[in-house]
Parts: sequence; C-alpha cells; structure tokens
Amino acid sequence: MSDEQPTEGRRVGVHPLIVIFGVIFGLWLFITLIIPKSKNTPTHGPGAQPNAVAPLPGIVSSDLSPSFTVTGTIVGMNAMTILVPPATTDSQVIALLQSFQKNRINESLEGLLPATTPEDQLGAFAIADIYIFSEEQYANVESAKSLSRGAHAPGEFYPSSIPYEVAMEKVRGHYVIDLYNKTNPEQASLGFGEDATGVYSKRYQRVF
Repeated sequence: MSDEQPTEGRRVGVHPLIVIFGVIFGLWLFITLIIPKSKNTPTHGPGAQPNAVAPLPGIVSSDLSPSFTVTGTIVGMNAMTILVPPATTDSQVIALLQSFQKNRINESLEGLLPATTPEDQLGAFAIADIYIFSEEQYANVESAKSLSRGAHAPGEFYPSSIPYEVAMEKVRGHYVIDLYNKTNPEQASLGFGEDATGVYSKRYQRVF
C-alpha cells in the first residue's frame, strides 16, 4: 500500500503571493520606464505652449553691392526709385539693401541717397520707400506712385502709365523705413509685398 497522502484540499499551481508580487513588479516597471518618457514629450494640444524655436537667421549676402542710380524722387510720398544694371543678381540686390541699412544705422545714408525727410526730428530718412529696379523703363516716378498708393487704390482716380500689377512684378528690391513705428522701424525684401493687404510679387522674399 502506498504511503502517498491524498492531495485533496491542497492548492495546486503558482502561489498567490508570487502572482501579486509579479503584478506589482510589472506596474513598477511600467511607471519607471514609460511615464517619464511621456512627461518629457512636449505637448501641442489646446492651450499648450510649444517649445521655443530659435528664429531662422536673416538672409545675408557676401556679394558686393552693384552700382546704382537714383532715377526718381517723390517728396510728398517720401519715395524714390533706383536703377541697377540688368545683370544684377538677387544676391547683389540683397547686398545693396544691407548696405542701405548699415549706412542708415551709421547715419551716413544721406551720402548715398537724397534725403526723404530732411527736416524731420528723427533724421533725414525717418520715412522712406525705396524701390529698386533693373529695367530702365520702370525705374521712374510713375512706378513709385502706383506702388505707394497701394493695391486697392482706384485706378480711375489715380491714372498711371504703369499699372500697379505691372510695377510690382518689376521691383527687384524694396526698402521701407518708418522710424515712427517703434516695433518695426524698417524692413526690406527682394521683390515687392504689402503685409497689410497680403499682396506679394512672385519674387517676394523678406530680407530683414
């Protein structure tokens, strides 16, 4: 006769305490490994502020500024037109715009261009619209008048030999100065654009 004891009433399988400890250990791993990753992941949902992104550097040209000629001035509009050679590249236009900016800051721009506000308390270029062209037939006061009036000026009241839509596409560079605007005293671009109306030429690209 066998000495084996009956198994009735005994627990068979893994002990419950082992199961409990296994579950606890699994939760600990989940909390330790998963949750910190989610905390470090930036959120961009409603009301969340994305991580700050460094602004892209402005366009800089190492080219030499091209030769230029002042071809027209409009005293009442503080505007002028400038003609550069037809072969002038966009990089050279940028160099010219940066040269104007540097000379304005150094208060020596009057040595390059006629003053637009000679009697103004903020200086000789307190307000200015400078249009750069590379085609002689567009580098004149008619183009400057059309552009200075804006995209939505009624043509029947302001007739011009050069329509706004044509003049804007011929602009190679545009330099705007408004020292009375403390938040944005100057800006320059390749091509031509109006932030207020959202009208931009095909070659438009902000320089500074």
